[in-house]
Amino acid sequence: MNLTSIFSRFFLPRQKELERYDTEPEALQNIVMRHLLARGRDTEYGRKHLFGSINSYEKWCKNIPVNTYEELKDDIERMRHGEKSVLWPGGVQWYAKSSGTTNDKSKFIPVSPEGLKRVHYAGGRDAVALYLRSNPGSRMFDGKGLILGGSHAPNYNLRDSLVGDLSSILIENINPLVNLVRVPKKDTALLSDFEEKRDRIARETFRKNVTNLSGVPSWMLSVLVHVLEISGKKHLEEVWPNLEVFFHGGIAFTPYRHQYEQLITKPDMHYMETYNASEGFFGLQDDLSDPAMLLMLDYDIFYEFIPMDEFGKENPTVVPLTGVEVGKNYAMLISTSCGLWRYVIGDTVRFTQKYPYKFVITGRTKHFINAFGEEVVVDNAEKALAHACRMTQTEVSDYTAAPVFMDNHAQCRHQWLIEFGKEPADIDGFVKLLDAKLQEINSDYEAKRFKDITLQLPEVVVARKGLFNDWLKSKGKLGGQHKVPRLSNNREIIEQLLQMNRQTRTNDEG
Repeated sequence: MNLTSIFSRFFLPRQKELERYDTEPEALQNIVMRHLLARGRDTEYGRKHLFGSINSYEKWCKNIPVNTYEELKDDIERMRHGEKSVLWPGGVQWYAKSSGTTNDKSKFIPVSPEGLKRVHYAGGRDAVALYLRSNPGSRMFDGKGLILGGSHAPNYNLRDSLVGDLSSILIENINPLVNLVRVPKKDTALLSDFEEKRDRIARETFRKNVTNLSGVPSWMLSVLVHVLEISGKKHLEEVWPNLEVFFHGGIAFTPYRHQYEQLITKPDMHYMETYNASEGFFGLQDDLSDPAMLLMLDYDIFYEFIPMDEFGKENPTVVPLTGVEVGKNYAMLISTSCGLWRYVIGDTVRFTQKYPYKFVITGRTKHFINAFGEEVVVDNAEKALAHACRMTQTEVSDYTAAPVFMDNHAQCRHQWLIEFGKEPADIDGFVKLLDAKLQEINSDYEAKRFKDITLQLPEVVVARKGLFNDWLKSKGKLGGQHKVPRLSNNREIIEQLLQMNRQTRTNDEG
């Protein structure tokens, strides 16, 4: 009997519990809401907002305001300095460093012991449970899992608190037994220098029996390419013949799928998307043939949603899970056992079905282009790029896009800066395919492109190799879960990248 068949038995009860997602979603969420209120009622925040008197969702909305990071920042800073029972009972030692707000370079998301156990590790457990349910012949536990994580950030540490990428916090606090089935070594996994980490991971693992991968697609791809370089092999199954699944998250997988399929050519390789953010673990792909993810309903997370056509208004409509409509874009709010109350996480989602509730990530509340009323979101961009790549046999490694408000010829357009893994033979043809697909899937964009009156044809600037990694490195964000924003309504980021791109080309020509 193989080890996986033995370990699989431990996941059977949980697989049975997950069937309640199909029949009792509202009941599961009500249990979560009551649990969070009971735990939070004696905190400073709970007393201020009268948690003890909340006995309905209507009262919940009346007593607790919708919050962004700015509203909770002062309380979180007090927690980082050692104050207890501010947003969550007791003290919180760990804080996940996330991308900054308008006013701050970084956000520090509290990660309580309960949040680790009942949110983040619960998601990791269920990823395995759902994968094994879909693949009963799996042998993943007969080898090792390569888990690619971030690092601690000691420059942000205080006497009473520690800061790191979420992935490093998970590795640091994981049950020691898990280390028996994962690689690389802990000190390698927590290295802050990504280039050194990549080399050490590749050298530590290329002779191991790696059966599964976990990490962000862009950074994992860099590691895998280095594994092939060191091993001298052409395909990854020559290095790890028993590799069977990649648990990926953090960024969309679509732009990277073709590159992975070139590195891993075995037909039975699986790819499973996870939605694990600094703020919580929200979704899992339970059917590998369906890109939509299952919303995880019985963790310590209570969900609410704001329709995107009302987002930013003074008093937008906010609905619980029962109020969502299939096919509509929403900004997601969460309340969790890490002390985040009615918190706007910044991601947008669209539900594809109910019972069970399944959804796709459509973008960020701040990562979109709506300079001319076109309302292009990341989901549109990913689909259009995938189409253009498929039609031209092209590969995109990284990209960002922003509006050109008016050039010297009084023309407005979207400017795309794209780093290609494989460049198109005809860049103009690529641009036309990209534009046509955007018009097909986004009626607002189509209307603005009508006869080139408002928006002209997009412009694609080809980025030199490694540009996006170099930009992240210059910001101290190379590796981990960091990424370049895909879409922006202003030109701040794209101008920085364009300047680096021009400087490199000038130096090369000189």
